[in-house]
Amino acid sequence: MSNVYGALMKRVAFIIWTAGFAGLVPVAPGTAGSVVGLGLLMLVRTVGNDWAELLVLLMVVIVGIWSANVAERHYRREDPGEIVIDEVAGMMLTVFWLPSGWVPFVIGFLAFRFFDIVKPFPARMSERLPGGFGVMADDLVAGLYGYATVRTALWLLPVGVT
Repeated sequence: MSNVYGALMKRVAFIIWTAGFAGLVPVAPGTAGSVVGLGLLMLVRTVGNDWAELLVLLMVVIVGIWSANVAERHYRREDPGEIVIDEVAGMMLTVFWLPSGWVPFVIGFLAFRFFDIVKPFPARMSERLPGGFGVMADDLVAGLYGYATVRTALWLLPVGVT
């Protein structure tokens, strides 16, 4: 019975760490994971409750840490490219509780991808955290940088552009 349960949990973890198979995209899986994150956020916003956005983000982070741990054991290496649940969380954090619309979403997407690739302090350092914590942490830091970028851009843009 425990082998069946273990196999099922590994499959669930696989679907999570690949963000519904986006991590298997042969070119730019991190970008694909970011698209999933933006789509998930847009879906959650249809509920019309800001706290639902927070709850889903927290759930993505928690199950992301767990599934990234499983993935690292499965692939026998740190932060394999197939793990993109971290991009989902980072992208969601980038536009967390910001106004909906194409301007904040485009700026947020581009900013998050930039900071996720460049990994400014302390993102690169946070990758050294153990297991799933390290996998998720650098993208959450990139998400905070992205959030600050979008917030600043919205403040600087003329009223009505968003």
